[in-house]
Amino acid sequence: MCYICQKRKVKKLLLNKYFYVGFGFLLWMIFADQESLIVQYKLSNDIKTLEKQKKFYLEEIEKNQNSLNILNNDTTSLEKFARENYYMKKDNEEVFVVIEEKE
Repeated sequence: MCYICQKRKVKKLLLNKYFYVGFGFLLWMIFADQESLIVQYKLSNDIKTLEKQKKFYLEEIEKNQNSLNILNNDTTSLEKFARENYYMKKDNEEVFVVIEEKE
């Protein structure tokens, strides 16, 4: 096609009222609306982040549930847990904490 024909088509398109209405609608949907594309993108990223957090916390709950079951059913592990975390001891013993130096 010739350059002049293309120029006429562009000019005709720019003078069309439907073009302006469509362009305005497109701008409105991208930037100004409450459910705009920018907001949808941010919400999508938030959902992905929350799903990762949900997965992490479900795994942590599973680990804690397993630890709780072990502590409820095994007295030696309960005693070990109490000694390590709460520094409990029997009446007739002394507890020494040995810290190894890392090289």
